[in-house]
Amino acid sequence: MFFACIDKLLLAVMAYDRYVAICHPLHYAIIMREELCLCLLSGSWLLSFVSAVTHTLLLDQLSFCADIIPHFFCDLAVLLKLSCSNTSLNELVIFTLGSAVFIFRLSGILVSYGCIGFSILRVPSTKGICKALSTCGSHLSVVSLFYGTMMAVYFSSSSGQSHNKDIIASVMYTVVTPMLNPFIYSLRNRDMKLALGILFRNNNLFAK
Repeated sequence: MFFACIDKLLLAVMAYDRYVAICHPLHYAIIMREELCLCLLSGSWLLSFVSAVTHTLLLDQLSFCADIIPHFFCDLAVLLKLSCSNTSLNELVIFTLGSAVFIFRLSGILVSYGCIGFSILRVPSTKGICKALSTCGSHLSVVSLFYGTMMAVYFSSSSGQSHNKDIIASVMYTVVTPMLNPFIYSLRNRDMKLALGILFRNNNLFAK
């Protein structure tokens, strides 16, 4: 829970960083100074820690009817289904705390990219659009993967689809997306692009 929460919050922090880089490039070093970066990082860690500890302590008060969790990790929603105790308080905390954190991080991403889009449209130019895509492309890809798979998890579980499909969607959200992050962010690296180009050329030659 801690690492999932901090991953989502850091995506919002990175969206703000992209906003400053594109909309205020001359003041970037002044705005994104070391103190602000430390505050944003510390705030993300603290909020994630409070959220994870709150859910863990509440979960510790429950009694469970089953010994086997029908999932590949200890998902909070799955654990609550196995409980013999009254889970109304847990569900209330999940809804209120989860909604607050979700609205905070999603609004941060949407507002940041809304300002970026408005800034680009105000002075439209091919060079400006290419620069914005180069700066934001990797982050947008990760955000789309992260929230796309997360929405698939919750829509599949709420629509009553098969248990196997729910597990596959959860694997995409918790394992595949974080594994793709380093690869996506490294695509901006010149050496990485050169290495991929050589790899694809060699594969084409081998296929011929």
